[in-house]
Amino acid sequence: QARLMETGGGLVQPGESLTLSCAASRSIHEIYTRAWYRQVPGEQRELVAEIPNSGRANYHDSVKGRFTITMDNAKDTVTLQMNNLKPEDTGIYYCHIGQIWGQGTQVTVSS
Repeated sequence: QARLMETGGGLVQPGESLTLSCAASRSIHEIYTRAWYRQVPGEQRELVAEIPNSGRANYHDSVKGRFTITMDNAKDTVTLQMNNLKPEDTGIYYCHIGQIWGQGTQVTVSS
């Protein structure tokens, strides 16, 4: 089974940007939707953005207009560009493809 590895998390101030990347250890069929989820302590993991191989990307209402998800099937990567970050964007971000989850990367937005 392929493994997913997220990179790009960190500590930023409100209004700044981060780019999260997710790389697969081996090729994953393009039929599977690529997605990013977010989880904060005490709450359920929630969908932030997803992109099917064909069709439009879908975003959580709170990130529309600020986040952009893209995928590169040739490189088996999926990226989440996060702009104008807010403190409520803080959490652990997980990459998800098919039934595979990454280990997560921490994003902290604080002044």
